Amino acid sequence: MTLPAPHSSRLCAAHHDDPVLFSAVLRPHRSLTPQGIRLVIGLVAIAGLIAAIPFVIFGFWPVAGFYGLDIALLYWAFRTNMTAAKSYESIILSQYHLDIKKVAYDGIPQNWRFNPVWTTLNKDVMTDQTLKHLRLVSKGESVIIADCLNTDDKTDFGKALQSALATAKRGPVFDHD
Repeated sequence: MTLPAPHSSRLCAAHHDDPVLFSAVLRPHRSLTPQGIRLVIGLVAIAGLIAAIPFVIFGFWPVAGFYGLDIALLYWAFRTNMTAAKSYESIILSQYHLDIKKVAYDGIPQNWRFNPVWTTLNKDVMTDQTLKHLRLVSKGESVIIADCLNTDDKTDFGKALQSALATAKRGPVFDHD
C-alpha cells in the first residue's frame, strides 16, 4: 500500500506549553545482534569447511565451492536484514498536534502532522478478527502506523494511542494548585 505524500498545510500553530501526551519510537524487531550474526556466520563457515574436507580429499572439490556460496548467501541475507532494521517510526501526540515520522532504511524520512481533534484511529481487521493494520485518518488522509509490530503488540499500542487521542480531544487540562 502506498502512503500519501507528506503533508503539512493543515497544521495547528505550535504552542510552547504543549505537553506531550503520547510518544513512541517503533523499530522492527531483530532477533540477532550484529555480534550474534557474526557468530552464526562463523559457525556455519566452520561447519561448511569441515563438511567440505572429504569432498576435496576425494577429488570432488567443486562441491566445496557450494559450501562457500551458502556462506556468502547467508551473509548477504543477514546484511540485507540488518540494513532494513535501520528504519523506524516516531509518533508524538500533544494537545494540539499529532506528528508522525517514518524513516526508511535508507534514511529518507516522511512526515505527517494532524490535528488530534480531527484524527481517528481505524483498525483494519481480517476475517478471523486478527488486527491487520492501524491507520490514522484525518480529513481524507490516512497513514498506516505500527506495521513493524506483531498482532498482540499492535493491539496494545492501538489501545494506548486511542486513549491518548481521546485525552487530546477532551481539550486542555488545567492544574489548579
